[in-house]
Amino acid sequence: MTSETPNTPTADQIRRAPKVLLHDHLDGGLRPGTIIDLAREAGYESLPETDADKLGIWFREAADSGSLERYLETFAHTCAVMQTRDALFRVAAECAEDLAEDGVVYAEIRYAPEQHLEKGLTLEEVVEAVTDGFREGERRAKANGHRIRVGALLTAMRHAARALEIAELANRYRGNGVVGFDIAGAEAGFPPTRHLDAFEYLKRENNHFTIHAGEAFGLPSIWQALQWCGADRLGHGVRIIDDIEVAEDGSVTLGRLAAYVRDKRIPLEMCPTSNLQTGAADSYAAHPIGLLRKLHFRTTVNTDNRLMSGTSMSREFEHLVEAFGYTLDDMQWFTVNAMKSAFIPFDERLAMINDVIKPGYAELKSEWLFRQTAATSGSSAG
Repeated sequence: MTSETPNTPTADQIRRAPKVLLHDHLDGGLRPGTIIDLAREAGYESLPETDADKLGIWFREAADSGSLERYLETFAHTCAVMQTRDALFRVAAECAEDLAEDGVVYAEIRYAPEQHLEKGLTLEEVVEAVTDGFREGERRAKANGHRIRVGALLTAMRHAARALEIAELANRYRGNGVVGFDIAGAEAGFPPTRHLDAFEYLKRENNHFTIHAGEAFGLPSIWQALQWCGADRLGHGVRIIDDIEVAEDGSVTLGRLAAYVRDKRIPLEMCPTSNLQTGAADSYAAHPIGLLRKLHFRTTVNTDNRLMSGTSMSREFEHLVEAFGYTLDDMQWFTVNAMKSAFIPFDERLAMINDVIKPGYAELKSEWLFRQTAATSGSSAG
């Protein structure tokens, strides 16, 4: 990275910049060393590696393998060691710590309570363990000089039949650590319309929800998520690009669905590295986020699964800065988009934007200006 373009951030500035994360899976972000510790405590002997560095590499290579079966196996290992209160508490606390260390000031972390019941925990006990872990992680982060606020999204698995039950659970814990609801899992063959009862319930309760849509299946998935289910946000939504036509002369025509998404300011929870792994884009430079940013869709930058993708919010932005020449102004634009789209009250979102995000970027831009002025003065003196 260079400073040839105004406000082009350095890697250190990207790390220190205040960032907002809306799409991150708890069971996709464990520290490899923690997995090994928890597996030992649980008597789980199926890990492919017992060295932390080698295990981290295994997860990344499995996610990059192109094999759906091997990719899904990665989550089998992480979920297997997240079946007790202590394990869930530790994973959640470390998640908050790791994000805060990376400069994330607000995060919504999603997980499926139904996947953590194998050793007798109730759904409620799962939620309370994770929430307590997030609060502990926030305290540890503060003690280390970092600020972060973490909210949970309760996820229902779209191939299962517990969506209404999980939606009701999310509503009961609303305002007590839980900020919304999500459905996840394979899109093909499991449309969001299978869970209309859950979405209708949440709408009656004036609650927030996002839906994984437009990642693997395409425009019909997006259309159903919005028009049948009423999603507030789209998890990924990358395939909205299929409804946008770019002519040889560079002119752009939006189809009706794409125009609706842009006009209604529907947030797109984009996860560039993950999208490359699943084949939604061939490279960072070819990722639809570049065009969608130019067209002023409400795009946001996210990690999806930090362990499987070997990523962080800083790494995602580093890739985008390299691919598109993004500046601190662009980073701020993505970050404000995300904060506007968060599932917390308006006044709290506004306070985060005005009191944390904008001042943070203003300081970084001042640093850049100071460096440039110093470099120019030094050149003149020479």
